[in-house]
Amino acid sequence: MLYSLFDYLRSEFHFPGAGVFQYISFRAAMAAITSLTISLIFGKSLILYLQRKQVGESIRDLGLDGQMEKSGTPTMGGLIIIGAILIPVLLFNKLDNIYIILMIFTTVWLGLIGFLDDYIKVFKKNKKGLAGKFKIIGQVSLGIVIGLTMFFHPDISIREQHLTSPVNTTSISSENPIELNSAPTEITSKPVHSTQTTIPFFKKNSFDYAILIAWAGPEAQKWAWIVFIPIVILIITAVSNGANLTDGIDGLATGTSAIIGSTLGILAWVSGNVIFANYLNIMYIPNVGELTIFISAFVGATIGFLWYNTYPAQVFMGDTGSLTIGGIIAVFAILIRKELLIPILCGIFLMENLSVVMQVSYFKFTKKKYGEGRRIFLMSPLHHHYQKKGYAEPKIVLRFFIIGLMLALISIITLKLR
Repeated sequence: MLYSLFDYLRSEFHFPGAGVFQYISFRAAMAAITSLTISLIFGKSLILYLQRKQVGESIRDLGLDGQMEKSGTPTMGGLIIIGAILIPVLLFNKLDNIYIILMIFTTVWLGLIGFLDDYIKVFKKNKKGLAGKFKIIGQVSLGIVIGLTMFFHPDISIREQHLTSPVNTTSISSENPIELNSAPTEITSKPVHSTQTTIPFFKKNSFDYAILIAWAGPEAQKWAWIVFIPIVILIITAVSNGANLTDGIDGLATGTSAIIGSTLGILAWVSGNVIFANYLNIMYIPNVGELTIFISAFVGATIGFLWYNTYPAQVFMGDTGSLTIGGIIAVFAILIRKELLIPILCGIFLMENLSVVMQVSYFKFTKKKYGEGRRIFLMSPLHHHYQKKGYAEPKIVLRFFIIGLMLALISIITLKLR
Protein backbone atom coordinates (compact mmCIF):
# COMPACT_ATOMS: atom_id res chain seq x y z
CA MET A 1 0.00 0.00 0.00
CA LEU A 2 2.75 2.44 0.91
CA TYR A 3 4.59 1.51 -2.27
CA SER A 4 1.56 2.47 -4.39
CA LEU A 5 1.02 5.65 -2.40
CA PHE A 6 4.60 6.90 -2.73
CA ASP A 7 4.78 5.82 -6.35
CA TYR A 8 1.72 7.98 -7.00
CA LEU A 9 3.24 10.93 -5.08
CA ARG A 10 6.48 10.54 -7.03
CA SER A 11 4.92 10.33 -10.47
CA GLU A 12 2.17 12.92 -10.03
CA PHE A 13 3.64 15.49 -7.62
CA HIS A 14 7.39 14.77 -7.68
CA PHE A 15 7.19 14.42 -3.91
CA PRO A 16 10.73 14.73 -2.43
CA GLY A 17 12.12 11.39 -1.27
CA ALA A 18 9.21 9.34 -2.59
CA GLY A 19 11.47 7.70 -5.16
CA VAL A 20 13.30 5.78 -2.44
CA PHE A 21 10.35 3.36 -2.38
CA GLN A 22 11.38 2.22 -5.86
CA TYR A 23 14.41 0.50 -4.36
CA ILE A 24 14.10 -3.06 -3.18
CA SER A 25 16.90 -2.67 -0.63
CA PHE A 26 15.11 0.21 1.13
CA ARG A 27 11.75 -1.57 1.26
CA ALA A 28 13.40 -4.79 2.44
CA ALA A 29 15.10 -2.95 5.31
CA MET A 30 11.85 -1.21 6.25
CA ALA A 31 9.96 -4.52 6.15
CA ALA A 32 12.52 -6.16 8.45
CA ILE A 33 12.42 -3.28 10.94
CA THR A 34 8.62 -3.16 10.91
CA SER A 35 8.18 -6.92 11.38
CA LEU A 36 10.74 -6.98 14.19
CA THR A 37 8.98 -4.09 15.91
CA ILE A 38 5.55 -5.69 15.56
CA SER A 39 6.69 -9.03 16.94
CA LEU A 40 8.49 -7.41 19.88
CA ILE A 41 5.78 -4.92 20.87
CA PHE A 42 2.58 -6.81 20.08
CA GLY A 43 4.09 -10.19 20.91
CA LYS A 44 4.07 -9.37 24.60
CA SER A 45 0.43 -8.28 24.44
CA LEU A 46 -0.57 -11.51 22.70
CA ILE A 47 1.32 -13.61 25.26
CA LEU A 48 -0.53 -11.89 28.11
CA TYR A 49 -3.83 -12.42 26.29
CA LEU A 50 -3.09 -16.12 25.80
CA GLN A 51 -2.18 -16.43 29.47
CA ARG A 52 -5.50 -14.85 30.52
CA LYS A 53 -7.37 -17.23 28.22
CA GLN A 54 -5.28 -20.13 29.62
CA VAL A 55 -4.19 -21.14 26.13
CA GLY A 56 -1.41 -23.36 27.48
CA GLU A 57 0.57 -26.22 26.01
CA SER A 58 -0.24 -29.72 27.26
CA ILE A 59 3.07 -31.51 27.80
CA ARG A 60 3.40 -35.28 27.55
CA ASP A 61 5.97 -36.65 29.99
CA LEU A 62 8.88 -38.03 27.95
CA GLY A 63 11.29 -38.21 30.86
CA LEU A 64 13.32 -35.17 29.76
CA ASP A 65 14.87 -32.74 32.23
CA GLY A 66 12.84 -29.56 32.67
CA GLN A 67 10.12 -30.79 30.37
CA MET A 68 7.14 -30.78 32.72
CA GLU A 69 7.95 -27.26 33.91
CA LYS A 70 6.91 -26.08 30.43
CA SER A 71 3.35 -27.29 30.93
CA GLY A 72 0.92 -24.39 30.68
CA THR A 73 3.23 -22.19 28.60
CA PRO A 74 1.07 -20.23 26.12
CA THR A 75 0.95 -21.72 22.65
CA MET A 76 -0.40 -20.55 19.26
CA GLY A 77 2.34 -17.90 19.27
CA GLY A 78 2.68 -18.48 15.55
CA LEU A 79 0.01 -15.78 15.26
CA ILE A 80 2.74 -13.30 16.21
CA ILE A 81 4.92 -14.49 13.33
CA ILE A 82 2.08 -14.46 10.80
CA GLY A 83 0.94 -10.96 11.76
CA ALA A 84 4.50 -9.63 11.77
CA ILE A 85 5.00 -11.00 8.25
CA LEU A 86 1.75 -9.96 6.61
CA ILE A 87 1.54 -6.36 7.85
CA PRO A 88 4.94 -5.24 6.45
CA VAL A 89 4.31 -7.18 3.24
CA LEU A 90 1.01 -5.37 2.72
CA LEU A 91 2.72 -2.05 3.43
CA PHE A 92 5.93 -2.33 1.42
CA ASN A 93 5.44 -4.91 -1.35
CA LYS A 94 3.98 -4.44 -4.81
CA LEU A 95 0.80 -6.42 -4.25
CA ASP A 96 0.18 -7.09 -7.93
CA ASN A 97 3.34 -9.21 -8.09
CA ILE A 98 2.37 -12.87 -8.62
CA TYR A 99 5.23 -14.10 -6.44
CA ILE A 100 4.02 -11.99 -3.52
CA ILE A 101 0.43 -13.15 -4.04
CA LEU A 102 1.59 -16.77 -3.85
CA MET A 103 3.57 -16.13 -0.66
CA ILE A 104 0.66 -14.36 1.02
CA PHE A 105 -1.61 -17.26 0.06
CA THR A 106 0.92 -19.75 1.46
CA THR A 107 1.20 -17.86 4.75
CA VAL A 108 -2.55 -17.55 5.26
CA TRP A 109 -3.40 -21.07 4.07
CA LEU A 110 -0.89 -22.94 6.24
CA GLY A 111 -1.52 -20.53 9.11
CA LEU A 112 -5.19 -21.52 9.05
CA ILE A 113 -4.37 -25.23 8.99
CA GLY A 114 -1.94 -24.86 11.89
CA PHE A 115 -4.37 -22.66 13.82
CA LEU A 116 -7.13 -25.24 13.42
CA ASP A 117 -4.79 -27.96 14.71
CA ASP A 118 -3.83 -25.88 17.77
CA TYR A 119 -7.44 -24.87 18.39
CA ILE A 120 -8.55 -28.50 18.54
CA LYS A 121 -5.70 -29.35 20.92
CA VAL A 122 -6.17 -26.40 23.26
CA PHE A 123 -9.88 -25.61 23.26
CA LYS A 124 -11.35 -29.00 22.36
CA LYS A 125 -8.86 -30.77 24.66
CA ASN A 126 -8.02 -33.27 21.93
CA LYS A 127 -4.27 -33.93 22.13
CA LYS A 128 -4.22 -35.42 18.63
CA GLY A 129 -5.34 -32.14 17.11
CA LEU A 130 -6.32 -32.01 13.46
CA ALA A 131 -6.22 -35.43 11.83
CA GLY A 132 -3.01 -36.01 9.92
CA LYS A 133 -4.87 -36.72 6.69
CA PHE A 134 -6.40 -33.24 6.74
CA LYS A 135 -2.97 -31.65 7.20
CA ILE A 136 -1.70 -33.64 4.24
CA ILE A 137 -4.72 -32.61 2.16
CA GLY A 138 -3.99 -28.96 3.00
CA GLN A 139 -0.33 -29.30 2.04
CA VAL A 140 -1.16 -31.16 -1.17
CA SER A 141 -3.73 -28.51 -2.09
CA LEU A 142 -1.13 -25.79 -1.59
CA GLY A 143 1.34 -27.72 -3.74
CA ILE A 144 -1.20 -28.03 -6.55
CA VAL A 145 -1.93 -24.28 -6.47
CA ILE A 146 1.77 -23.36 -6.46
CA GLY A 147 2.67 -25.87 -9.16
CA LEU A 148 -0.15 -24.95 -11.53
CA THR A 149 0.44 -21.22 -11.08
CA MET A 150 4.16 -21.51 -11.74
CA PHE A 151 3.54 -23.59 -14.82
CA PHE A 152 0.72 -21.62 -16.42
CA HIS A 153 0.84 -18.02 -15.14
CA PRO A 154 2.14 -15.60 -17.82
CA ASP A 155 4.12 -13.48 -15.33
CA ILE A 156 6.28 -16.37 -14.13
CA SER A 157 9.24 -16.79 -16.43
CA ILE A 158 13.04 -16.94 -16.57
CA ARG A 159 15.81 -15.49 -18.71
CA GLU A 160 18.99 -17.46 -19.29
CA GLN A 161 20.95 -14.87 -21.29
CA HIS A 162 21.14 -11.57 -19.52
CA LEU A 163 23.24 -8.68 -20.74
CA THR A 164 24.99 -7.03 -23.64
CA SER A 165 26.88 -3.74 -23.80
CA PRO A 166 26.08 -0.71 -21.62
CA VAL A 167 23.08 1.39 -22.59
CA ASN A 168 21.54 4.66 -21.52
CA THR A 169 20.14 4.64 -17.98
CA THR A 170 16.72 5.67 -19.24
CA SER A 171 16.28 2.19 -20.70
CA ILE A 172 16.12 0.69 -17.22
CA SER A 173 12.59 0.50 -15.88
CA SER A 174 11.72 1.37 -12.32
CA GLU A 175 10.08 -2.04 -12.17
CA ASN A 176 13.55 -3.52 -11.74
CA PRO A 177 15.87 -0.75 -10.50
CA ILE A 178 19.57 -1.62 -10.60
CA GLU A 179 21.26 -0.47 -7.43
CA LEU A 180 24.88 -0.59 -8.54
CA ASN A 181 27.36 2.04 -9.57
CA SER A 182 28.32 0.22 -12.74
CA ALA A 183 26.63 1.24 -15.99
CA PRO A 184 23.37 -0.61 -16.55
CA THR A 185 23.20 -2.94 -19.48
CA GLU A 186 20.57 -4.08 -21.90
CA ILE A 187 18.61 -7.28 -21.45
CA THR A 188 18.59 -9.16 -24.73
CA SER A 189 16.89 -12.49 -24.18
CA LYS A 190 13.13 -12.89 -24.04
CA PRO A 191 11.44 -14.36 -20.97
CA VAL A 192 10.52 -18.03 -21.33
CA HIS A 193 8.12 -20.22 -19.41
CA SER A 194 10.03 -23.20 -18.17
CA THR A 195 10.20 -25.86 -15.46
CA GLN A 196 13.93 -25.32 -15.15
CA THR A 197 15.57 -25.15 -11.74
CA THR A 198 19.09 -24.82 -10.35
CA ILE A 199 21.40 -27.73 -9.55
CA PRO A 200 24.12 -26.83 -7.02
CA PHE A 201 27.78 -27.62 -7.65
CA PHE A 202 27.40 -28.22 -11.42
CA LYS A 203 28.87 -25.97 -14.12
CA LYS A 204 25.80 -26.31 -16.31
CA ASN A 205 23.65 -25.73 -13.28
CA SER A 206 20.16 -25.75 -14.75
CA PHE A 207 17.88 -28.76 -14.84
CA ASP A 208 14.52 -29.01 -16.57
CA TYR A 209 11.94 -31.28 -14.98
CA ALA A 210 10.61 -31.91 -18.47
CA ILE A 211 13.60 -34.23 -18.96
CA LEU A 212 11.91 -36.68 -16.62
CA ILE A 213 9.25 -37.27 -19.27
CA ALA A 214 11.55 -37.07 -22.28
CA TRP A 215 9.80 -40.17 -23.59
CA ALA A 216 6.90 -37.85 -24.51
CA GLY A 217 9.10 -36.42 -27.28
CA PRO A 218 8.43 -32.87 -28.51
CA GLU A 219 5.43 -32.64 -26.17
CA ALA A 220 7.55 -33.15 -23.05
CA GLN A 221 7.65 -29.46 -22.10
CA LYS A 222 3.90 -29.16 -22.54
CA TRP A 223 3.22 -32.01 -20.12
CA ALA A 224 6.02 -31.29 -17.66
CA TRP A 225 3.47 -30.23 -15.03
CA ILE A 226 2.70 -33.94 -14.54
CA VAL A 227 6.03 -34.41 -12.78
CA PHE A 228 6.55 -30.82 -11.63
CA ILE A 229 3.46 -30.62 -9.40
CA PRO A 230 4.16 -33.87 -7.45
CA ILE A 231 7.72 -32.64 -6.82
CA VAL A 232 6.36 -29.32 -5.52
CA ILE A 233 3.93 -31.19 -3.26
CA LEU A 234 6.71 -33.42 -1.91
CA ILE A 235 8.97 -30.45 -1.12
CA ILE A 236 6.24 -28.45 0.64
CA THR A 237 5.11 -31.44 2.69
CA ALA A 238 8.63 -32.47 3.68
CA VAL A 239 9.86 -29.01 4.69
CA SER A 240 6.72 -27.96 6.57
CA ASN A 241 6.69 -31.25 8.50
CA GLY A 242 10.44 -30.90 9.10
CA ALA A 243 9.92 -27.48 10.67
CA ASN A 244 7.13 -28.96 12.76
CA LEU A 245 9.42 -31.71 14.09
CA THR A 246 12.23 -29.23 14.77
CA ASP A 247 9.91 -27.16 16.96
CA GLY A 248 10.55 -29.38 19.98
CA ILE A 249 12.82 -27.28 22.18
CA ASP A 250 12.90 -23.57 22.93
CA GLY A 251 14.04 -21.38 20.05
CA LEU A 252 15.34 -24.15 17.78
CA ALA A 253 12.84 -23.92 14.90
CA THR A 254 12.60 -20.13 15.18
CA GLY A 255 16.32 -19.41 15.04
CA THR A 256 17.01 -22.04 12.40
CA SER A 257 14.26 -20.56 10.21
CA ALA A 258 15.74 -17.06 10.59
CA ILE A 259 19.10 -18.34 9.31
CA ILE A 260 17.44 -20.13 6.39
CA GLY A 261 15.31 -17.09 5.58
CA SER A 262 18.33 -14.77 5.51
CA THR A 263 20.06 -17.08 3.05
CA LEU A 264 16.99 -17.31 0.83
CA GLY A 265 16.81 -13.50 0.84
CA ILE A 266 20.34 -13.28 -0.59
CA LEU A 267 19.53 -15.89 -3.22
CA ALA A 268 16.31 -14.09 -4.20
CA TRP A 269 18.02 -10.72 -4.48
CA VAL A 270 20.81 -11.93 -6.77
CA SER A 271 18.36 -13.98 -8.86
CA GLY A 272 16.15 -10.94 -9.37
CA ASN A 273 18.98 -8.50 -10.14
CA VAL A 274 20.11 -8.70 -13.74
CA ILE A 275 23.68 -7.59 -13.07
CA PHE A 276 24.34 -10.01 -10.23
CA ALA A 277 22.62 -12.85 -12.09
CA ASN A 278 24.87 -12.20 -15.07
CA TYR A 279 28.02 -11.93 -12.95
CA LEU A 280 27.27 -15.15 -11.06
CA ASN A 281 26.09 -16.86 -14.25
CA ILE A 282 22.83 -17.94 -12.65
CA MET A 283 19.25 -17.93 -13.78
CA TYR A 284 17.75 -14.44 -13.93
CA ILE A 285 14.12 -14.44 -12.82
CA PRO A 286 12.22 -11.23 -13.68
CA ASN A 287 10.21 -9.65 -10.84
CA VAL A 288 11.40 -12.19 -8.26
CA GLY A 289 13.47 -9.52 -6.48
CA GLU A 290 10.23 -8.40 -4.85
CA LEU A 291 10.42 -11.56 -2.75
CA THR A 292 13.42 -10.05 -0.95
CA ILE A 293 11.00 -7.76 0.87
CA PHE A 294 8.77 -10.65 1.89
CA ILE A 295 11.64 -12.73 3.24
CA SER A 296 13.01 -9.70 5.10
CA ALA A 297 9.69 -9.46 6.92
CA PHE A 298 9.90 -13.21 7.59
CA VAL A 299 13.38 -12.91 9.12
CA GLY A 300 12.34 -9.91 11.22
CA ALA A 301 9.27 -11.78 12.47
CA THR A 302 11.20 -14.91 13.45
CA ILE A 303 13.96 -12.96 15.20
CA GLY A 304 11.35 -10.91 17.07
CA PHE A 305 9.52 -14.07 18.09
CA LEU A 306 12.82 -15.58 19.26
CA TRP A 307 12.93 -12.80 21.88
CA TYR A 308 10.08 -14.58 23.68
CA ASN A 309 10.70 -18.12 22.44
CA THR A 310 14.32 -18.46 23.56
CA TYR A 311 15.04 -20.60 26.62
CA PRO A 312 13.08 -20.57 28.87
CA ALA A 313 10.27 -19.93 26.40
CA GLN A 314 7.48 -17.53 27.33
CA VAL A 315 5.43 -18.76 24.37
CA PHE A 316 5.41 -21.63 21.90
CA MET A 317 4.61 -21.12 18.22
CA GLY A 318 2.50 -24.27 17.98
CA ASP A 319 1.53 -25.73 14.63
CA THR A 320 0.19 -22.28 13.75
CA GLY A 321 3.78 -21.16 13.43
CA SER A 322 5.78 -24.30 12.59
CA LEU A 323 3.67 -25.43 9.63
CA THR A 324 3.60 -21.88 8.32
CA ILE A 325 7.32 -21.15 8.50
CA GLY A 326 8.15 -24.53 6.96
CA GLY A 327 5.71 -23.95 4.12
CA ILE A 328 7.00 -20.41 3.53
CA ILE A 329 10.58 -21.68 3.25
CA ALA A 330 9.59 -24.47 0.85
CA VAL A 331 7.45 -22.32 -1.45
CA PHE A 332 9.98 -19.49 -1.43
CA ALA A 333 12.79 -21.84 -2.49
CA ILE A 334 10.60 -23.24 -5.27
CA LEU A 335 9.67 -19.78 -6.57
CA ILE A 336 13.31 -18.67 -6.81
CA ARG A 337 14.17 -22.05 -8.37
CA LYS A 338 16.60 -23.07 -5.64
CA GLU A 339 14.58 -25.96 -4.22
CA LEU A 340 17.36 -28.48 -4.90
CA LEU A 341 19.43 -26.56 -2.34
CA ILE A 342 16.92 -27.46 0.38
CA PRO A 343 18.74 -30.64 1.54
CA ILE A 344 21.77 -28.44 2.28
CA LEU A 345 20.14 -25.21 3.41
CA CYS A 346 17.44 -26.94 5.47
CA GLY A 347 19.83 -29.62 6.70
CA ILE A 348 18.58 -29.26 10.29
CA PHE A 349 15.00 -29.97 9.19
CA LEU A 350 16.28 -32.89 7.11
CA MET A 351 18.20 -34.40 10.04
CA GLU A 352 15.14 -34.11 12.27
CA ASN A 353 12.94 -35.76 9.64
CA LEU A 354 15.41 -38.56 8.92
CA SER A 355 15.96 -39.29 12.61
CA VAL A 356 12.25 -39.99 13.04
CA VAL A 357 12.01 -42.09 9.86
CA MET A 358 15.11 -44.09 10.79
CA GLN A 359 13.96 -44.62 14.37
CA VAL A 360 10.47 -45.80 13.44
CA SER A 361 11.65 -47.97 10.55
CA TYR A 362 14.41 -49.64 12.55
CA PHE A 363 12.09 -50.24 15.50
CA LYS A 364 9.50 -51.96 13.29
CA PHE A 365 12.15 -53.99 11.47
CA THR A 366 13.82 -55.28 14.62
CA LYS A 367 10.50 -56.00 16.28
CA LYS A 368 9.47 -58.13 13.32
CA LYS A 369 12.85 -59.88 13.11
CA TYR A 370 13.77 -60.29 16.77
CA GLY A 371 10.42 -59.95 18.50
CA GLU A 372 11.67 -56.84 20.29
CA GLY A 373 11.90 -53.33 18.90
CA ARG A 374 15.32 -51.66 19.04
CA ARG A 375 16.30 -48.02 18.63
CA ILE A 376 19.06 -46.15 16.83
CA PHE A 377 18.67 -42.99 18.90
CA LEU A 378 17.84 -42.63 22.57
CA MET A 379 14.83 -40.64 21.39
CA SER A 380 13.68 -38.95 18.21
CA PRO A 381 13.56 -36.30 16.77
CA LEU A 382 17.30 -35.80 16.98
CA HIS A 383 17.31 -32.92 19.45
CA HIS A 384 15.62 -35.17 22.04
CA HIS A 385 18.44 -37.71 21.60
CA TYR A 386 20.91 -35.12 22.86
CA GLN A 387 18.58 -34.14 25.68
CA LYS A 388 18.52 -37.79 26.76
CA LYS A 389 22.31 -37.78 26.71
CA GLY A 390 22.23 -35.00 29.28
CA TYR A 391 23.05 -31.94 27.17
CA ALA A 392 21.47 -28.70 28.36
CA GLU A 393 18.72 -27.37 26.12
CA PRO A 394 20.42 -24.02 25.34
CA LYS A 395 23.64 -25.84 24.36
CA ILE A 396 21.78 -28.10 21.92
CA VAL A 397 20.03 -25.11 20.34
CA LEU A 398 23.21 -23.05 20.00
CA ARG A 399 25.14 -25.94 18.42
CA PHE A 400 22.31 -26.57 15.97
CA PHE A 401 22.44 -22.84 15.12
CA ILE A 402 26.16 -23.15 14.37
CA ILE A 403 25.48 -26.10 12.08
CA GLY A 404 22.68 -24.12 10.44
CA LEU A 405 25.04 -21.20 9.79
CA MET A 406 27.61 -23.51 8.23
CA LEU A 407 24.96 -25.00 5.94
CA ALA A 408 23.78 -21.49 5.01
CA LEU A 409 27.31 -20.47 4.01
CA ILE A 410 27.70 -23.64 1.94
CA SER A 411 24.41 -22.82 0.19
CA ILE A 412 25.60 -19.32 -0.67
CA ILE A 413 28.98 -20.40 -2.04
CA THR A 414 27.25 -22.86 -4.39
CA LEU A 415 26.56 -19.76 -6.50
CA LYS A 416 30.20 -19.83 -7.58
CA LEU A 417 31.50 -23.21 -6.43
CA ARG A 418 30.78 -25.43 -9.44
